[in-house]
Amino acid sequence: MKFIAYLLTYAFYPFSFLFIRKKTKYAFGSSLGSFNGNAKSLFIYTCQHKPEIDAVWLTLSPTTLNQIRSMGLKAYKLSSLPGIWHALTSRYWFFNSYTSDIMFCFSGGAICINLWHGVGIKRIEYNITTGPLAKRYQKTDWLDVFYHPQSFRKPEYVLSSTPFQTHFFSTSFRVDPDVCLPFGYPRNEILLCPEEERREYIERFCGPQASELLERMLAARKVLVYMPTWRDSQLSLFAESMDLGRLDEVLGRKGDLLLLKPHSNVSAQCEGYEKLSNIVFVKGTVDLYPLLPYTHVLITDYSSILYDYILMPDKDVILYMYDYDEYVAMRDFFYPFDENVVGSRVYDFNSLVTLLERDDYRLDAAERRALVEKFWGDTMTHSPSQKLLDYFAG
Repeated sequence: MKFIAYLLTYAFYPFSFLFIRKKTKYAFGSSLGSFNGNAKSLFIYTCQHKPEIDAVWLTLSPTTLNQIRSMGLKAYKLSSLPGIWHALTSRYWFFNSYTSDIMFCFSGGAICINLWHGVGIKRIEYNITTGPLAKRYQKTDWLDVFYHPQSFRKPEYVLSSTPFQTHFFSTSFRVDPDVCLPFGYPRNEILLCPEEERREYIERFCGPQASELLERMLAARKVLVYMPTWRDSQLSLFAESMDLGRLDEVLGRKGDLLLLKPHSNVSAQCEGYEKLSNIVFVKGTVDLYPLLPYTHVLITDYSSILYDYILMPDKDVILYMYDYDEYVAMRDFFYPFDENVVGSRVYDFNSLVTLLERDDYRLDAAERRALVEKFWGDTMTHSPSQKLLDYFAG
């Protein structure tokens, strides 16, 4: 069945070039039918500030469809005739990963803008040299191409941040540096916007779960958030890398709250977390980005969330790298790790607890500014969403 489905995909793809695409119609989508990332932020901004643009979100997820429509925004299911029509007649496609975020077989003739989902130092796409994905990009066979056409369809544009990252993206996607747009990330605008604007955004676009979580965060002395990178198997990620019972006790004594947020590509199990008083498992349906300004400490590892988080001054960072040697063996870095990260580093759970007990993790302000300058420059001083929309309207 899978083989036949892909055959039908290839059969239809040439016909997608025959449709007339409207310059003022923009299609948006994200991986696994979700509603998140740069695509979500740009879509909302477009709907709010550019009424002349016909902006539509396309998804196969009924949950996402209902979520977006409840906000008063335009969304269609890709398996419906209206959804297919909008995919085939939208001039511009904006997505977080690949054309499959919408649907590859409808992408012929569309101008595809890959917004990606993080600036950082891990090797991606054609720069991957180790681990399971290296075979796909370095020793490609016909089955890889057949079953992953979206990975080999070059986007017309890739969103970047600075010339430092443009080199990273152009070599990763094998596109010309001139089509890597150094505009910054739309999803980070919510981190830096005025408080009143952020509260309105949370109330309208994040749902009751986010609002309830925010109230709990505001009641804590400090809020820590653990956002690790993606690994091949993470169903028991938090339980394996942490003694959650002990951690809950430490947090309780200090009046702190810890949010556990798995990577969007991971379906981590959350059973049992309701028994913890000071630790909250944040489900994938909750967009945590608008809530990050209300946190105080980021705990992460090799994730690109680090570079978004340090855009906010007066935040602290802990790099919890309990599997550093194993991870590096499976996923190498494009840039030297030590020179391109900031934060207090710990390599085992006991050291992490010691840091938390002592509040001994203050981030050096000068190091933070230097890394922000390298990865972002001044791109976040003006709205990345506005710059993107102006670029394609010109």
